[in-house]
Amino acid sequence: MKKIKFALLALMLVSAAGCNNLNMGKNTQNTAEVPNNHFDAKGKPASTFTVAKWEEQKNILPFEDKRDFEDQQKGFIAAPDYREIKDKDGNVVWSMGSYDFLLKEGEEYNTIHPSLQRQAILNMNYGLYKVRDGVYQIRGFDLANITFIKGKTGWIVFDPLTSPETSSAALKFINEQLGERPVVAVVYSHCHADHFGGARGVIDDKDVASGKVKVIAPEGFMEHAISENLASGNAMNRRLYFQYGVLLPADPHGHVDQSIGKNVSKGQVGLLAPNVIISKDIEKMTIDGVKMVFQNTPGTEAPAEMNTYFPDLKTFWAAENVTATIHNIYTLRGALVRDSLLWSKEIDKALYMFGQDADYMMASHSWPRFGNDRIQEVMRDQRDTYANLNNGVLNLANKGVTINEIHNEYEVPESLQNKWHARSYHGSVQHNSRAVINRYLGYWDANPATLIPLSPGDSAPLYVEMMGGSRKIIKKGQELYDKGEYKLAQEILNKLVYAEPENQAAKDLLADVFEQIGYQQESPSVRNSFLEGASELRNGVPTGNSADTTGPDFIKGMDTGSWLDFLSIRLNSDKIGDTKFIANLKTPDNKEEYIVELNNSTLTNIKGFQHKNPDLTITVNRSDLNSVMMGQKTITQLLEEGAAKSTGDTSVIKKLEDSLDTFDKGFEILPGTKG
Repeated sequence: MKKIKFALLALMLVSAAGCNNLNMGKNTQNTAEVPNNHFDAKGKPASTFTVAKWEEQKNILPFEDKRDFEDQQKGFIAAPDYREIKDKDGNVVWSMGSYDFLLKEGEEYNTIHPSLQRQAILNMNYGLYKVRDGVYQIRGFDLANITFIKGKTGWIVFDPLTSPETSSAALKFINEQLGERPVVAVVYSHCHADHFGGARGVIDDKDVASGKVKVIAPEGFMEHAISENLASGNAMNRRLYFQYGVLLPADPHGHVDQSIGKNVSKGQVGLLAPNVIISKDIEKMTIDGVKMVFQNTPGTEAPAEMNTYFPDLKTFWAAENVTATIHNIYTLRGALVRDSLLWSKEIDKALYMFGQDADYMMASHSWPRFGNDRIQEVMRDQRDTYANLNNGVLNLANKGVTINEIHNEYEVPESLQNKWHARSYHGSVQHNSRAVINRYLGYWDANPATLIPLSPGDSAPLYVEMMGGSRKIIKKGQELYDKGEYKLAQEILNKLVYAEPENQAAKDLLADVFEQIGYQQESPSVRNSFLEGASELRNGVPTGNSADTTGPDFIKGMDTGSWLDFLSIRLNSDKIGDTKFIANLKTPDNKEEYIVELNNSTLTNIKGFQHKNPDLTITVNRSDLNSVMMGQKTITQLLEEGAAKSTGDTSVIKKLEDSLDTFDKGFEILPGTKG
C-alpha cells in the first residue's frame, strides 16, 4: 500500500473531516451511487426508498453542530507514514487505509446512514494527539485508543489495545515523536479484550512479576476477562461476525465503522495479570509522580470497570462509560444484559466527584472533550439518556407494552435526539429498549402462544403452505421489496427460507431485503448484522480470521474450576450415557483440590473438597494441566507420559474424553448457508 507522509495525511484528515461535516447538510446534492461497484456480484445499490430515507435524515439531524470535529482535530501532532500494521510473518493485523474512501472530500454515500457516515469520518483520526501537557493518545491503531500519561521517569499506559502488534507500534511511534521513555505502569480500565490484549506489546512478564512495572485493574478483572466469554464463547465468536462485521469488506456497501472505532485488530490477544487491584469504590494512588483517583464502576459497560481522575491535571478518564455514543445495554454478540439505570447513576457520581472541576475528558474510544461546560453537557446528557431508557421503557411496560412491541413504541426524548453524543451508534434504541424489558421481565411477552413456541424450521412449512407456496411468497416478497416495505417482506421471506433452506431465489431476495434495511441503520452493530446476514444468504458461511483469544495467557489465567465447568458444557449426554464416577483432582503446584462427579449425564465440580472413597484420584500439576486446557494433550496422554498420576478406575477418563463435543466455529445461523 502506498505510504503517505504524516504531514500530508494530517492535512487530509483535517480537510476531509471538516469538508464532509460541512457537506452533510440540508442542501447537498453530491451523493455517490455506485451500482456497479459493489463488492458482491449479487449486491444492490441503495433503493429509491433507502435514498429517500437518507435524504430525510440529512434534513432533520443537527449537522450544523461541528464541535465534535473541532475536538477530534485538536492537539494533532503527527501520523505515521504507514496505513497498516503487520505481524512478524507479514500478515496484516490492522488496516486504517482500507477505510480511506471515507476521506474523499465531499463524497457522500446513500448506502450509509448520514449520521453513521459522520461518525465514521470522526473515527478516522489517526496518529498521535496531545490532550493536554503530559497527556497523549494514539488513535486509529485499533478499535480502542491507547493513552500515555507522562510521569517523572516514564509512561503510564492506559488500555494497551487488542493486539501486541498494534500496541508496540503505538509505543514505538510516540517514543519517536516525543523521546523514548520506559513504560512504568499499565492501567486496564476494564475487562474487554480491546483494552488489555496488547499488553505484551508495551511490557513483559519479568517486569510485571518483579513489580518493576505496575499493572493496575479493577476488582474482578481477571475473573471477568476470562469467564465472560467462556461458557458461550464459541457462540459469541460466531455472532461477532454479525455485530462487528469482522469479515465484511471495508466498503460503502459493507463495513464502514464500529462506532467506537473502526474495527478490531486481528493479532494474538494476550493477557498479563494485574499485580495491583483497585478494590475500593474510590481509591487514590500516586504512580511515578502522577496523582490518580480511581472510581470503581462494576456492572456498567463491563462487569469490572473503573474511571480515573487526575486532580493535578484536571483530566477525567471516562473508560468506556462515557464515549461518543450510547452504548449497548444488550450486546448483539451476546453477553449478560447490562443495567441502564446503574450506568446512569455511575456517570452521575463521576459528574459530581470529578466533572465539576475537569477541564479535559478523554476515554478509551472516540475523541476527548475540552472545557468544563462541554464536559458537563456530555456527561449530563449521557446520564439522562441511559436513565430515560430505563425509566421510559418501564413506564411503557407497566402500561402493557411487551418486549415484542417496545422497540416500536419507546422514543428517546427529542432534546436528546438532537445531541450527537446521545445518539445510539454502538447500541441502538431498538435493541436496547428490548434489553431493559428482558432484564426486568424476561423474554416472554405473557402470551401463552409464545411461551413454548415451535422452532422456526418446524412452523415455517405450515406458513408456506397457507400462503400458497414458494412462488406466491417470492412474488409477494418482490412486490413488497419494490414498494420499500422491507420489514413486511422480511416476515414472509424469512418463513420461506426456513421452510426451504435450499431455495436460493428466496435467500437472494431475503438478502436484498436485509441489505436495504442495513443501509438505513444508524447503528453499525445493527447495520453489520443485516449486511452479514445478506452476505451469508448469498454466499454461505464465511471463513477468515478475527482476533484470537485462545492463547496461552488466557489458559494460564483461567481458574481450574472454570475449565471443568466448560468441560461440562462440552459433555454430550447421549454419548456419556449412564456412566458414573466420583473423582478427586489434585494440583499440587498451586495447592488446589476438587471433587469432580459424573452423575445423571452431568459433570459437576466443587473446589476445596476431597471425597473419602473416590472411584478415581488424579494428581497433576496445574502447569502440566494447561496443555490439556489448551487442547494440546489429553489427561490420558499425561498419564501415559507420567506427567500425571492416578489411582482407581482410569477407564472412565477415556470414556469422558470421547464424549466431549468439539464446537464448530462456523456453525449455521441462517438456514441453508452451511455448504
